Amino acid sequence: MLGVKFGQKEYVLTVLKDVETEVHRNPTLRAKYPWFDGDDLRAERLATRIALGADEKERLDVAQSVLQGWVLDNLDSYMTNGRSPPSETDCRVLAFGQIRPAIVVTDDLGMHLLAKDFEIPVWHGWELLSKMRTAKIVQSELIREIYGALETNGDLTKTWIEAKHTAFVKVFGPKPEN
Repeated sequence: MLGVKFGQKEYVLTVLKDVETEVHRNPTLRAKYPWFDGDDLRAERLATRIALGADEKERLDVAQSVLQGWVLDNLDSYMTNGRSPPSETDCRVLAFGQIRPAIVVTDDLGMHLLAKDFEIPVWHGWELLSKMRTAKIVQSELIREIYGALETNGDLTKTWIEAKHTAFVKVFGPKPEN
């Protein structure tokens, strides 16, 4: 689905090179997401790679530096409620959301807090999935599979759990009464 326009606003999914690099250098991420380097997804990433001009690269570097400085100056606020401080790559991805008309999609709560501090558009993964469902490019079966995979991997976050019976009520039904 990378590079394919969908929805009324013609959203387009892409994976930034910085994210790809982070996955490749982190053995835990490689083990957790072995599908990331499947032939089809690798080909899609290469075909939809975003090229930045010299001016954009400079603006991206400056924006990333500002975000990283902010995190370091406010470290305590990024380490509460189960959050971890945004990494260098996290700051770079959010900086991209500042220099290009983009919505960053992440379930990292520290990134959400930093995005809020700088008014950078950011969604949780379930919000993207909901938009894709509304645009009819994902069906209920795939949504159930995604929830199942997240649960199996231990990645089913509080926000995904809350969205299960609200944003995806037509898929999972209303929240069961206890």
